[in-house]
Amino acid sequence: MTPESARWVQSFLEAQAAELDAATNTQLAYARDLKDFAGWLEGRAKAFDMAGREDVEAYLIFCDAQGLARATRARRLSAIRQLYRFAFDEGWRTDNPALQIKGPGKEKRLPRTLSLEEVDRLLEAAGTGRDRLRNTCLMQLLYATGMRVSELVSLPASAARGDPRMLLIRGKGGKERMVPLSPPARAALAAWLAHRDAAEEAARADGRKASRFLFPTRSKDGHLTRHRFYALIKELAVAGGGDPAKVTPHTLRHAFATHLLAGGADLRVIQTLLGHADISTTEIYTHVLDERLRQLVLEHHPLARDPTVS
Repeated sequence: MTPESARWVQSFLEAQAAELDAATNTQLAYARDLKDFAGWLEGRAKAFDMAGREDVEAYLIFCDAQGLARATRARRLSAIRQLYRFAFDEGWRTDNPALQIKGPGKEKRLPRTLSLEEVDRLLEAAGTGRDRLRNTCLMQLLYATGMRVSELVSLPASAARGDPRMLLIRGKGGKERMVPLSPPARAALAAWLAHRDAAEEAARADGRKASRFLFPTRSKDGHLTRHRFYALIKELAVAGGGDPAKVTPHTLRHAFATHLLAGGADLRVIQTLLGHADISTTEIYTHVLDERLRQLVLEHHPLARDPTVS
């Protein structure tokens, strides 16, 4: 990327962080997408300031030919469009060459979720082994609150003090929300916190610095990483006799939402608990329930059976 292109991207990202409070992961995704577009333009002896609509369209065709997923191509177009909107506001461009381009859109896929029985097996598996107190706390908190895994692993220990009935979660863009804790989650949290505090006290006695995180590790971030938790939940799926390909931290978040909705919870309440900015994001869980009901009828209703099959 040329110095001028790098300046455009850096200025854009700084504005996103300052004005929109964009999450770190969002900024990193924008940076990767715009760097790729800048590299492609350089191969055509062009830069951001010279690119036209035909260049943006040609780049999207190139991305499609590379086999990139529809969602990835849509995200890249969004990043390019926002960069040029920023450039227009700054007076670097007199137009936005990506403004009128219709994106590929995202594939509407229903989120994969878990049944109550599958969740129970995961929770039971978490209660075994050397790290059972930590693992039980992780799984109970995840299922009780529907947190994103990044929110879970980075929880400060201070959030768990005083046997809280509600947990304060810092989500995307630094936005905070309160979620209630179930009795099993509170019990698991208290048990893990007592064990964690004892280990931290021993560490301080050995001259090591105490951690502020609820799930401390010696990783660069100072807490359990998302990648380690992803591997852990796969291990628990295997231990519980489930399908590890079906179980991820996000499927447990989906299970939290669908089980609440099936139990009669209001969609707006679920939106608040999940930290969704838009109700349309939460509404997809109604489609999950519709599909489950359809399958239930097809499998069990006598009139839905094929009369040619005895």
